[in-house]
Amino acid sequence: MEQFEITNQVKKYIKTPIWLSFLLLAAIPLFYLAAGKRAAQIGVLLLAAYLGLTGVLYRMQKARLANELISFAAQYGQVQHRLIQELVLPYALLDLRGGVLWMNDEFAGIAGKEVNFHKNIAAIFPEITNAKLPGKELRTEVSVVKGDSTYRAAMQKVVMKELLDMEGGIDDPEKNTVIAIYLFDETELSELIEDRSNNRIVFGLLSLDNYDEALESVDELRKSLLLALIERKINKYFTDVDGICKKTEKDKYFFIIRKKSLDDLEAKKFSILEDVKTVNVGNEISMTISIGIGFGSHYFLQNAEAARGAIELALGRGGDQVVVKEGYNTRYFGGKTESVEKYTRVKARVKAHALKEIISSKSEVFIMGHKIPDVDALGAAIGIYRCARSIDKPASIVLDNPPDVIRPMVDVFRNNPDYGEHLFITSREAKERASSNTVVVVVDTNKPNYTECEDLLRRTNAIVVLDHHRQGKDIIQNAVLSYIEPYASSACEMVAEVVQYFDESLKIKSLEADAMYAGIMVDTSNFLTRTGVRTFEAAAFLRRNGADVTRIRKMFRDNMEDLQAKSRAIAEAEIFADCFAISVCKSEGLKSPTVIAAQAANELLSVVGVKASFVLTDYNQKIYISARSIDEINVQLIMERLGGGGHLNIAGAQLTDVTVIEAKALLQKTIKEMQEEGDI
Repeated sequence: MEQFEITNQVKKYIKTPIWLSFLLLAAIPLFYLAAGKRAAQIGVLLLAAYLGLTGVLYRMQKARLANELISFAAQYGQVQHRLIQELVLPYALLDLRGGVLWMNDEFAGIAGKEVNFHKNIAAIFPEITNAKLPGKELRTEVSVVKGDSTYRAAMQKVVMKELLDMEGGIDDPEKNTVIAIYLFDETELSELIEDRSNNRIVFGLLSLDNYDEALESVDELRKSLLLALIERKINKYFTDVDGICKKTEKDKYFFIIRKKSLDDLEAKKFSILEDVKTVNVGNEISMTISIGIGFGSHYFLQNAEAARGAIELALGRGGDQVVVKEGYNTRYFGGKTESVEKYTRVKARVKAHALKEIISSKSEVFIMGHKIPDVDALGAAIGIYRCARSIDKPASIVLDNPPDVIRPMVDVFRNNPDYGEHLFITSREAKERASSNTVVVVVDTNKPNYTECEDLLRRTNAIVVLDHHRQGKDIIQNAVLSYIEPYASSACEMVAEVVQYFDESLKIKSLEADAMYAGIMVDTSNFLTRTGVRTFEAAAFLRRNGADVTRIRKMFRDNMEDLQAKSRAIAEAEIFADCFAISVCKSEGLKSPTVIAAQAANELLSVVGVKASFVLTDYNQKIYISARSIDEINVQLIMERLGGGGHLNIAGAQLTDVTVIEAKALLQKTIKEMQEEGDI
């Protein structure tokens, strides 16, 4: 590659006389042949004279020519250097480690440094770390901020091998390579992008959770005053952030705000959730609200659908909270209080009739709970089994390997001649028999990956979900019927209500009543937690149908090993942050360590000063966490941070690829972070 064009021109200028001399020398024989010896001699004399004259002139002008060339090169280099130095584009050279070798005036002005500054570029722009410098990739770009301006720093490796070779350089790639960095001012562009993002339209839906219950708790004269105060607070809340809020139904609102306003509301944890509860005109029950917000799409219709899905998720989780759906991401706020029990059974009756229609239209029913099913999941499955058999539909419960905690009850049903051998089937059998004419009823869970056989959900288009756990972002999709009531104490309570409305002629047997009654007892810790009016009504219905408490108690007594393990877990518990009891339950030698851990967590709540308890156990290459509280701490929020879920005072999580010690440290870190953020 040519270094400079001027070099070739000088070479041509110097070599021309030499080529002319060779031309004259070659012409002498021609002179001799054409004009004789005399002409050849004259040619030799002319050549000698030309060479002598050229030599004299070259010697006389050599120094002057060299001086002229040096002067031109110097002036050319100075002009080039000045052009680069005064270039309006900020430009600098770095070594491979980020050290500043040289910068022009514009770059120095932006950096606020002298042109002879030679420290690391990170001292000027902290965003440009060594990891951001060009490595295997010859070009990289980094967004940097200096003062009030935003720049795009484009960096590129430049190899200086040819120049260094001319100056006697060493063939070392590291020494022969520099990084050229250019700055492009994108302040105005960044401001436009930020302004566009801040002004994006955000859709939201607001619902009064307990509209009817709150109004029933206040006298007739104050009902209108209560509603007026609630509506005023809601309208003022969104008006203060330059939003629009309109009432669409007696207990529902639609609002539009800007993205920047949403950020402000999130920063304040949606204070409207607590403000509404302060409205009291003599009402015994405080009004609570749920909000669903959707954005992230360029299409208004998709954002509106996201808002609708968010409000449904908020209500499905028990209300009194905000759910924000941004594309595929979901954020939760609030949900710190227990959901209010609905006294009316209208919903249960409607769901029971819908369930009957679905089962009647299918040829076979499969029922399944969650992995490692407990008594509540088994009891609820037995209740649905009885519903299906009451209308002569074949039904089976999917159960691969029943844990020891429910094995006594499973054996009772298997050994009873009134139930066929197909009462319990494996996941493999269910998948082989499943078809488009099969309905799958899922009880005691609403997460697909928690079910006994997730593949079964993909083999039918008729799925029914009955659960009492709060919903999360991972839910069973395309369910034709979803009955999720977080206020219910247990899945067995919900199924007991469904049984009463499913068919007037339906009669459940005493063994089935035992199973469902046991599920309620276990999930309520013998009717001590999460009980309401409808819980005792369901229990009374089961008692009337032959449920025997003594028989249930004998069936679920603990063995000595389980009792000792539970006692050790309680004795070795530690108090964290003054009010959290954390312990580890050893799983060696235990058939159902997760159940023992849950029982130990319940027992720890009896300790004075303990607001929440957590018991960890290592089982099946997973770390199971059982979380319990009475009323002050929402353990569901804590477990959701760890990928689990549950209720306000009964929750759990499963961790993989960690040890018990690591899981315990992660739990403590999560609790501390949530305390600092004000979430618990």
